[in-house]
Amino acid sequence: MTTLILTTILIFILIALILLIKNKSYIKTIIISSISIIIITIIVMFPKNSVDAALRGLLTWTNVVIPSLFPFFIGSEVLIGLGIVDFIGTLLKPIMYPLFGVPGEGSFVFAMSVTSGYPVGANLTAKLRSQNIITKTEAQRLIAFCSTSGPLFIIGAVSVGMLKNPRVGSLLAIAHYLGAISVGLIFKFYKKDKRKKTIIKKSNYIKEAFISLIKAREKDGRSFSTLLADSITSAFNSMFMVGGFIILYSVVIEAMKITNIIDFISDILIKMVPFSINSEIMTSFVSGLIEMTNGCKMVSDVDSASLIIKICAISFLIAWSGFSVHSQVMSMINNTDISYRLYILSKLLHGLCSSVYSYFIYKLIFNSSSSTISLPATELESFANWLLTLKFSFQIEFIIIISIILISLVLGTLYTLTHKLSK
Repeated sequence: MTTLILTTILIFILIALILLIKNKSYIKTIIISSISIIIITIIVMFPKNSVDAALRGLLTWTNVVIPSLFPFFIGSEVLIGLGIVDFIGTLLKPIMYPLFGVPGEGSFVFAMSVTSGYPVGANLTAKLRSQNIITKTEAQRLIAFCSTSGPLFIIGAVSVGMLKNPRVGSLLAIAHYLGAISVGLIFKFYKKDKRKKTIIKKSNYIKEAFISLIKAREKDGRSFSTLLADSITSAFNSMFMVGGFIILYSVVIEAMKITNIIDFISDILIKMVPFSINSEIMTSFVSGLIEMTNGCKMVSDVDSASLIIKICAISFLIAWSGFSVHSQVMSMINNTDISYRLYILSKLLHGLCSSVYSYFIYKLIFNSSSSTISLPATELESFANWLLTLKFSFQIEFIIIISIILISLVLGTLYTLTHKLSK
């Protein structure tokens, strides 16, 4: 009760200061400072709750995030430095531009994002933009649909671990990636540029791809040992940043629970929506808007809600990704000219599309056989095993890279043959 009164007083003081000050930059500073003071005050008043929340975030980062993402961070850095991304980009350019309005390098970013999850796609997009491989408009289109969750989280953590229903995993994954593709098709029409007109058909795409690879490698200039060392260093820095945000937002959610802010927001949203909705689902949903993993777990634990409601809510949360992931993305694109506001809009569209797809896929295919399955603890434990997850991530990365290169070579050969036959 004391905390609630204290928070209310601080909020009223904050509102009064905002009304008195006209300078927008000052208002932003006051808001951030006030929120920080409130959170720190709650941490001091409730140290045990805060430590427990931080520990949960630390365990999530250690057991799930590191083995799932670390191999992809290293691999993507190495492939960019070796020029493989330029090689793939040249071969797949005739497909990616007509569909999404992005260069062929976008296929590599999308594939890595789909297989590894947040925030790899945003990280790669920022790197391509900072190296001037793609334009500002192309980067904005690319990050709109190349910021996705990975199958390891959707199928393993959510479907098997939380919902205890392996069959739902494929539904959530299909809806999630269809939603991302839909957003990509929509953002194709964002700021039509003239680059499309400059794309000319090559007589030998494979030759051009190898030329692009050699030029990119020469431009990088680092020896392989230096490149590998830099990639590992960069991967560690990225992983620690991701971990910091996960721990921070775990504490923020706990602070919002203690002060009943989440319940307050949930009550407002329940009154705003035009249909009846479970209050527990709404509270869990609001938590998920802030931190995705905790929100998905809370939604799955609501026994009074139907499976279809849980699926639609979780589908939105996975696509939206939460402010925890948004903060990670913001830090990655901070040194580029990519718009964070447009990124937020794309995630909102992704969430809406994924929820709609989930609903219709469930009604058409999964409705007849969607009962919850209780899996044995040993199976869940083996799936969550740290070393197995790390090994699985390396295997997926290797398979996807080889697959993209082979597909690129096949398509490049077809383009070349088509060009020669058309003469």
